[in-house]
Amino acid sequence: MKLHSKLLILFILTNFLLFLFSCDKLAEAKFPDESVEEEIIFPEIEGLEVFNAEKIDTNYILVNDASTNRVYLMDKTTEVKHEWNLNGKRLGNNAFLLPNGTLLAMLESESPEITLGGFGGLISILDKDGTIEWSYEYSNDKHIAHHDAIQLPNGNILFLSWEKKSMEEANAIGFSAGTQIIYDAVLEINPATDEIVWSWHLWDHLIQDVDGSKEKFGDVAENPQRIDVNYLEVPNDDGDLSHANGIAYDSEKDIIFISANFYSEIWVIDHSTTTQEARSNSGGNFDKGGDLIYRFGNPRAYKNDLGTRRFDRNHHPNLLSGNKKGNMLVFANGFSNEQSEALEFDVSPLLPLTPNTDNEPPVVWNFTDTDLYSGRVSGVDLLSNGNRLITEGDFGFWEVTEEGEIVWKFQTSGFFWRGYHYDKDAPEILLLDL
Repeated sequence: MKLHSKLLILFILTNFLLFLFSCDKLAEAKFPDESVEEEIIFPEIEGLEVFNAEKIDTNYILVNDASTNRVYLMDKTTEVKHEWNLNGKRLGNNAFLLPNGTLLAMLESESPEITLGGFGGLISILDKDGTIEWSYEYSNDKHIAHHDAIQLPNGNILFLSWEKKSMEEANAIGFSAGTQIIYDAVLEINPATDEIVWSWHLWDHLIQDVDGSKEKFGDVAENPQRIDVNYLEVPNDDGDLSHANGIAYDSEKDIIFISANFYSEIWVIDHSTTTQEARSNSGGNFDKGGDLIYRFGNPRAYKNDLGTRRFDRNHHPNLLSGNKKGNMLVFANGFSNEQSEALEFDVSPLLPLTPNTDNEPPVVWNFTDTDLYSGRVSGVDLLSNGNRLITEGDFGFWEVTEEGEIVWKFQTSGFFWRGYHYDKDAPEILLLDL
């Protein structure tokens, strides 16, 4: 064999051996495996309890702390990843991320004239540095924005408002409390024009059965689509009637869910109406105008003896999507017996609201624990791995599995309105450029 042929063979063998060696080293190298859940090293800090690290969802929580007027994003080690500058404003409760990475927040007005718990008055959109991109004040001696606001698919903002009538006006409709009346409304504003483009007012859909000589008299039990103005389970010396604290929107059905705290119910109204139809009892996709198309949680609120009462105060009507589409999570405060519960309902059928009938939706999941109790605020959110994040307002946060196993808890000082779950690769999180 010629010398150059032997050299060629030797060269090929040498390179082949080098190739095998490099493959072996590549096999030993540690590359990220997208199929493996991210491993977190949990620090030993006060209040943080890890019960089953392998089952913990490793994404982020957006925290609303009303006690310190802070809105921040933290991970499950409790490390704060980002905090919004509220420019000295106080939280009026809700704040959450919009798809474009901005923060929609209910903040407090400088000089509010209606100051019930949870008042706001100022609806704002802030960028990640706290620069105000849009703000609208809805606050005077007759009304004030409060608690909750959400963005609709068309970009408009839906928000809760309290509206006030005098003691004389309240008495004229048979309100038995002998005070002024402050009732809830839902308004829709176009942030491009600051125009209120739609509204619904509880005042237009009340009923009473105590005085036949006054307005809105009727049979409460036979009219479940209307709200008994004299239910009054909660003392309200200031005239606070229903104290709504949360809203949710179903874009497919074009309906709004309202958490009516003092009635211990979720109310459902038709958003497809015009404002004029919303003041009446006809029109819209359900042809009921602004009357309730559905309600659940406390059938006694409309003198219905059938159906199981589920709420004694309630917060966070959280309408789910994806494979949970048609379900709703609700935090049941359990005010009287000091025992809270996280509940998930199937609200997809929207059962016909019928007098003297069990109108309650089925419960498809629930969780409680002897240590779980907050008489105010709080909420429940669904995590990407199927777990639930529970905000216990004056405690902190729990993470529990579908089977009810507690896998993570964090107790810290604060007054937590809600905690919202966000995936680390969600568009709104990526836009924060953490």
